[in-house]
Amino acid sequence: MIAEPISMQREKGGDGDNAGRGTSVITRTKPKSKRPNLYRVLLLNDDYTPMEFVIHILERFFQKDREAATRIMLHVHHHGVGECGIFTYEVAETKVSQVMDFARQHQHPLQCVMEKK
Repeated sequence: MIAEPISMQREKGGDGDNAGRGTSVITRTKPKSKRPNLYRVLLLNDDYTPMEFVIHILERFFQKDREAATRIMLHVHHHGVGECGIFTYEVAETKVSQVMDFARQHQHPLQCVMEKK
């Protein structure tokens, strides 16, 4: 950003002897990085997908240990929905696709969705 052009200095009454010799200050603004939007990946409860299969999904695609996977699975079972993780858009989209494809391959109606955090 230029502080004041030389022509502006002349108009404001810079002395005649120094006309054209004005100094200007250049400052650089540091661009601010915007953090990417985050998305929650959620599993939805159904009456047909086995609990053990949901635990397997959480371990395989979300790198949850057995205890965390069981806790999330029970939360989905009791509350109808449970959070698997929070990711950037591309990662969340990939995880949802992987889970849905894997569930279909094993003939389970499990639903996995993402929502903006």
